[in-house]
Amino acid sequence: MSVIDVKHLTKDYGFGRGVFDVSFHVDEGEVFGFLGPNGAGKSTTIRHLMGFSRPDSGETQIFGKESFHKYSEILRSVGYIPGEIALPAGLTGWEFLRMMQSMQKHTDEALLQHLLALFELDPSGDTKRMSLGVKRKLAVVAAFMSDPEVLILDEPTSGLDPVMQDVFIDYVREEKKRGKTILLSSHIFSEVDATCDRIAIIKDGKIVSDFVADDLKHASQKNYRITFSDETELAAFLDRGTAGDGISILDHSLSGNSVTIATDDRYINNVIDTLSRYSISGFTHLKETLEDYFMSYYKEDRDFGGALEK
Repeated sequence: MSVIDVKHLTKDYGFGRGVFDVSFHVDEGEVFGFLGPNGAGKSTTIRHLMGFSRPDSGETQIFGKESFHKYSEILRSVGYIPGEIALPAGLTGWEFLRMMQSMQKHTDEALLQHLLALFELDPSGDTKRMSLGVKRKLAVVAAFMSDPEVLILDEPTSGLDPVMQDVFIDYVREEKKRGKTILLSSHIFSEVDATCDRIAIIKDGKIVSDFVADDLKHASQKNYRITFSDETELAAFLDRGTAGDGISILDHSLSGNSVTIATDDRYINNVIDTLSRYSISGFTHLKETLEDYFMSYYKEDRDFGGALEK
């Protein structure tokens, strides 16, 4: 059963900015990764999901309730971390947390203390004087402290140091085990790869891929790099003809006497039989990572402005 639904969402800000006919859903108990560089449309989509903006067309729903008109009802059961942290001025961190508890109509002091200890946060300071990392920790604690059924996390670890990023990922895994429904928007491959059941890639405001994470990890098509003992052996392999051996040549290097091939698992015996006819000095399985798959959609772009991280 889907808990989060985005249906043909369009918001056009002009000059190619916005989101265009975006659709996806997040099922109950699922962690859904929303992957893309900064400016691709992740935060725009999430702002509509949270009911902060009205779509030009399409709709967004949480718990079957339309976000824009029912946002006050939805927020009571949703933990939200915004991509950009803008805390109210004139409050201490404690005052901010108490204000959020009042709005959420839920207080669990034991959970709050656990989160403060876990993320090593002292919320006694003035929010105006807090560093970006401390503000992010405060937002994380505020999102989780009511033990919400649904978590919508927009670039949640931005500004956190590597140790706290790992703490956050571990905590999301624990929440996943407890059956929480989580939408995780990020441009950090390791974060998405470590937590998500399904992943959508967004580019220029459009979904270009939506897939099960394990399907990528366990895909039947494999790539291998073969290094031949000399150029004569390589040339003979390249001139062999297809012969129905299930091998597709992706590229080759005459100077390195190597070739990169693709094949399906069901043809692996044919591949071994073919390669046994040549003198080979190296055989390497090239595992396709989430980053590799993502970059196949962005290979024509040259400058991401530092938007992508591992």
